[in-house]
Amino acid sequence: MKSPVFLVHAMIATAIVSGCSSYRPAPEAFHASLEEPYLLGAGDRVRVTVFEQDGLTNTYSVDQSGYIAFPLVGSVPARGYSAKQLEGELAGRLRQGYLRDPDVSVEVDRYRPVFVMGEVGAAGQYSYVPGMTVQKAIAMAGGFSPRANQANADVTRNVNGKVMTGRVLTSDPLLPGDTIFVRERLF
Repeated sequence: MKSPVFLVHAMIATAIVSGCSSYRPAPEAFHASLEEPYLLGAGDRVRVTVFEQDGLTNTYSVDQSGYIAFPLVGSVPARGYSAKQLEGELAGRLRQGYLRDPDVSVEVDRYRPVFVMGEVGAAGQYSYVPGMTVQKAIAMAGGFSPRANQANADVTRNVNGKVMTGRVLTSDPLLPGDTIFVRERLF
């Protein structure tokens, strides 16, 4: 028979281990979103080119409501659209009495920022660049603090309108708008 002290220690160890596993690895949809076309959101800035229409060619910001203010046609929804879909939307609106056959091109000029929190040198908001990883974002935020868990981090991401948090390796890629939380290490 085991001593009561052993059982108490075993229960404490189980509680500690179960407390450490409150986050599970990122769900499959979390990583699948990396393979999908980039969808615009508030804080993005797009470069719209309407060929042979210099007055319409410009950069436009996606506002907090998810729209861009475009000359002639007014507010155009952009949130949740890919650049290609926004091209079609703008061309369709310009065809309605403004231009006969508009040739529209849309590209992302500036992505919405990523946010880095927790055990880093300078938590805050940082510009996203294509190909950014968790480790690169942490480096932009002043690197790990002395107490930081450097093996992995928690990333919160909007996937198909649903906010998900998952634990990822520092080598994992990021998407614009992601929030990275670097936890404190236990020992």
